[in-house]
Amino acid sequence: MFRPSHFLLAFTLLFVRVDASHGQSDSGPKVLIVNAHPDDEMGCAATVYKLTHDLHGKVDIALITNGEGGYKYSTLAEAFYGLELTDEKVGREYLPTIRKHELMNAGKILGIRSYFFFDQKDHRYTVNPHEALDSIWDIELIQRRLRDILINGKYDYIFCLLPVDSTHGHHKGATIMALTAVQALGSAIKHPVVLGVENPRRSDSTGARFVVLHDYPITEVNMQAPIFKFDRTVKFGYRNVLNYKIIVNWEIAEHKSQGAVQMIGPDEGDIEEFHFFKINDPGMIGPTADLFKKLAVIHYVAKTY
Repeated sequence: MFRPSHFLLAFTLLFVRVDASHGQSDSGPKVLIVNAHPDDEMGCAATVYKLTHDLHGKVDIALITNGEGGYKYSTLAEAFYGLELTDEKVGREYLPTIRKHELMNAGKILGIRSYFFFDQKDHRYTVNPHEALDSIWDIELIQRRLRDILINGKYDYIFCLLPVDSTHGHHKGATIMALTAVQALGSAIKHPVVLGVENPRRSDSTGARFVVLHDYPITEVNMQAPIFKFDRTVKFGYRNVLNYKIIVNWEIAEHKSQGAVQMIGPDEGDIEEFHFFKINDPGMIGPTADLFKKLAVIHYVAKTY
């Protein structure tokens, strides 16, 4: 059984870098994921797996909050962890450590190299990004640390969640922080391409496309750019019975304290869509398209038995 006390000392600082690179090469693309919560990375899990395993890329995660607000979903995890996590006081005390541990277990599956923990308060569920950005989070610290990470990491891409109206305000806030940090980089510093990811239903026939989040013009997407896609359901392996949803399910299963995230229906989670923000250099549309063409290639050799 997991013992929170074993990990408390490892994550007491406001900002922590944990390196799990395991000798990854320098030949592939470098990606930074900027997310609000542990488990948000599942939105691009299959793409990340392909990047690290097939294209020899490096992928790091910058995590804004400590995840303590997820205690309401921890009913089944109480027996697993031996803690009454749905009690708010207990959950807020132990979930920051537990969820870091879960994220790093999930990261082993995806091939994550490094983790940057900002430990901002995960205060409550809201769709309003102003709450966190205006009064809850230390915005100066976040921007300073993101700038340092971007300068040192020399990333090619940033993945974050598309800030659609219906998503968590913290998701929107993390994306706004990532976009703001890139926009603030000087001209002499490499600017990574920022992509916003979502996982629409295959049956979604509305045809509506995200354009911009109200009050935050920095979130506007480039409508001339295509939506780049990775299909988790592409088949491979013996008799073509495998696909990348298996990897996503492995990754999701590590987030045991957040039971609701496993409830993905048969019509959900098939596609990872990446939107190209307007602040990006439009000259990078072509190279980004080339990257997703490479990601679509199946590298597994078909075997006959």
